[in-house]
Amino acid sequence: MFLEALGSALLGLALAWTAAYRLPDRLPVRSLVLSTGVVGALFGAFLTHTALGAGHFLAIMIGAVAVAAALLSLLLRPAKRFRRRSAPA
Repeated sequence: MFLEALGSALLGLALAWTAAYRLPDRLPVRSLVLSTGVVGALFGAFLTHTALGAGHFLAIMIGAVAVAAALLSLLLRPAKRFRRRSAPA
């Protein structure tokens, strides 16, 4: 279980770092993004491990990445170039 937690935390950190690197203008402060990725991956690993049990390492890692990606997507802001101004009343 220690390797599952360590692996999921590293995957969440890598996913969050990639998101922060590729979308710096659409995400908040980098420390918040990195911590959200790690916490989301750990929660996803815990949730998947609870549902499937021990012995499903690859499935647990996939669940960890899925939950981390879902939480990171909640931090995204709309792109500024696509904002439309409302018509004057």
